[in-house]
Amino acid sequence: MLSIKPNELPTAKLHAYLLSAVAPRPIAFASTVDLEGHPNLSPFSFFNVFSAHPPILIFSPARRVTNNTTKHTLENVIATKEVVINVVNYDLVHQMSLASTEYKKGVNEFEKAGLTMLKSELVKPFRVAESPIQMECKVNEVVALGKEGGAGNLVICELVCMHINQAFLDADGLINQQKLDLVARAGGNFYSRAKNGFFEIPKPLSNLGIGVDALPKTIRESAILTGNNLGMLANIETLPTKNEIATFVAQQPQLAKLSIREKHLKAQEYLKNNNLEAAWLCLLI
Repeated sequence: MLSIKPNELPTAKLHAYLLSAVAPRPIAFASTVDLEGHPNLSPFSFFNVFSAHPPILIFSPARRVTNNTTKHTLENVIATKEVVINVVNYDLVHQMSLASTEYKKGVNEFEKAGLTMLKSELVKPFRVAESPIQMECKVNEVVALGKEGGAGNLVICELVCMHINQAFLDADGLINQQKLDLVARAGGNFYSRAKNGFFEIPKPLSNLGIGVDALPKTIRESAILTGNNLGMLANIETLPTKNEIATFVAQQPQLAKLSIREKHLKAQEYLKNNNLEAAWLCLLI
């Protein structure tokens, strides 16, 4: 058996072991604003509920392991003492993943991920309209667990207003877990779907996705492509070149004869097989 002493490992390696060992973990899709009101949206899997009376949620935006900097979410909750925690179900998991990209301060992750900002009732941060459950919270305390890269910061939140999409309730008015279809985070690229178990999504942090807001209008407003589809398509740094499209058409000339609707259906088929490049090539013919 491998025995590990934390102080004998690089933080990044210990971090990877911990994330794989303690899994799956629920995801806090946290919406905040800075003092000027600029929105920020980011997911965190160091998260859970810890009390019902008072109703307390805790999540932890850790200091970055790579350079010991802090995340915009942490800076915002310290400054404003407010946050909205949105739950993540399977229908928006790719958009959630895209929102974890390290965009520059001031970039609106709602727009990049193609998600809708919904005004909250009691706090300033916006809700994610597509999330089936949204929890408006006041931040009671932020507890720093250390000063080095990888150190967590416990954001202790008190629920002040909870919004539940009634489509996810059963006949008794309780949440139907099958309908809710939550997803959770594991180690590496792995997630867990409550209904089906583990699946994999490549991390978006290795590249800067163009974002849903940068997609061509015919793609962004497609009646075929889902939010998850758009999230996958938006996690690309550069679009295929004209030469790459021409080569693709030469290999599959029948695709050039498809209608826009048929191209979107074909691209969706490619995306189901995780073939992002072919999906984009098909859409751009």
